[in-house]
Amino acid sequence: MLMNHIRRIAVFLTVLIMAAGSLFCSSPVDYSDQDNWAYYGIGEGKDADLFLICPTVDMGTDGNLNMSMDDEKVKANFTGALNMEKGIYEDSAVMYAPFYRQIVFPLYLGSEEDMKPYLDIAYDDVSAAFEYYMENINDGRPLILAGFSQGAQHALRLLEDYFDDPEYNDLLVAAYCIGWRITAEDLERSPHLKMAEGEDDTGVIVMFSTEAPEADSSIIVPEGIRTLGINPLNWRMDSTPADRSLNIGACFTDYSGAITGEIPNLTGCYLDEDRGTLKAVDIIPEDYSNSLFPDGVYHLYDYQFFFRNLEENVRTRLESWQEAHS
Repeated sequence: MLMNHIRRIAVFLTVLIMAAGSLFCSSPVDYSDQDNWAYYGIGEGKDADLFLICPTVDMGTDGNLNMSMDDEKVKANFTGALNMEKGIYEDSAVMYAPFYRQIVFPLYLGSEEDMKPYLDIAYDDVSAAFEYYMENINDGRPLILAGFSQGAQHALRLLEDYFDDPEYNDLLVAAYCIGWRITAEDLERSPHLKMAEGEDDTGVIVMFSTEAPEADSSIIVPEGIRTLGINPLNWRMDSTPADRSLNIGACFTDYSGAITGEIPNLTGCYLDEDRGTLKAVDIIPEDYSNSLFPDGVYHLYDYQFFFRNLEENVRTRLESWQEAHS
């Protein structure tokens, strides 16, 4: 089923690459211009800052391989996708989120080698925005770093490139890199990276990728790769099951950020011993079908299934950071 799904989109990918012909080029993005931020200082009187990186919203239907900073329709979707996540963080942090030339979705169906030059363009923007934020805005405030999907991929790279600096690392409340993967080999290459081991440790990576018990591969965690992660219901790194009664509330949000539906105790979950992915139980895969992923790959619901638990955890880790720095 997964291979058939991949083949359908791979045809589209091949057409895109042939049409593009060369790397997308334009002038570097000027992040001193607030128009180049989807969020810039949103919220007042909060105890921390949030640097939030958007997931993939550009489907590449115009033949582009990186999002155009002049495409107002896609930028509206970009802001909408951020709005769907903001409720997890907005009560705790002043929010910043840069527009950036993200790669389009079909590139994820190709090889990492083919993807790399376009992914580097996207990351260069994220990195430039982060440098601007740290040099001109942060001023020693506690920092929550967050991203979902492609956003989590870029957030991990920021952690690798910047947070070996003790001054940066000391500011980090946590990095919520949800809907991506990290391996033991990644940690060996960057020993300053630390995975969350409980509900209140700080300076750590909070990560999981959700799927049905029978799922054995996805474009997020391909077959043969074992990711590391933590269970957002019991905050354990092992396969101990978390009952659905621990799930405070799954929240389904729209592009305005409004909660369109909330279901307490929707699903329990456990970490798979072999894949390291988060296995959601108590739900029927077909009930969460979508056009981008096969049934049983719950990538689009990673944060929605566990919304209230994540919201609570952001507060818990920030309080822990504040106590350690008081």
